[in-house]
Amino acid sequence: MKETRTVLESADISRALTRISHEIVESNKGVDGLVLVGIPTRGTILAQRIAEIISRIDGSTPVAVGSLDITLYRDDLARNPMRPSQPTEMPVTGIDGTTVVLVDDVLFSGRTVRSALDALNDHGRPKVVRLAALIDRGHRELPIRADFIGKNLPSAKDERISVRLEELDGEDSVTIS
Repeated sequence: MKETRTVLESADISRALTRISHEIVESNKGVDGLVLVGIPTRGTILAQRIAEIISRIDGSTPVAVGSLDITLYRDDLARNPMRPSQPTEMPVTGIDGTTVVLVDDVLFSGRTVRSALDALNDHGRPKVVRLAALIDRGHRELPIRADFIGKNLPSAKDERISVRLEELDGEDSVTIS
């Protein structure tokens, strides 16, 4: 049996998301024209949490949040069984001319983000696209990097990083096994 160790607990995740939120506001020079778009499933939850934190930081109107299903844009559909698609929900104001921050739980090879960029193009043309990830574990196969990172977590390719969030899993934690 493989050993599983917890690398982030609830308080650690909360601090990481608060730091990411501050960095997003600073980078964008406020919240005007800012849209957070989560990659289902956990990326969407993280985007909603970041939007709540930004609203508390900035005290202004809520940040628009969307969810972007990338299932049909993946380049591994032939090798991996297709998982059920999730709903794509873009803000009613759209994303044209906005600063979109894609949010995902774990950045690994970069292929999920590449798929998300392709899918995003079908919904509009943002002014800028940034990437926020709770965990960056390395092992990139594509030239993609996160602009906002909760924690760099170097790992072996055969290790598994699991992000658990209260809304889905009943607890907040990140484990490696």
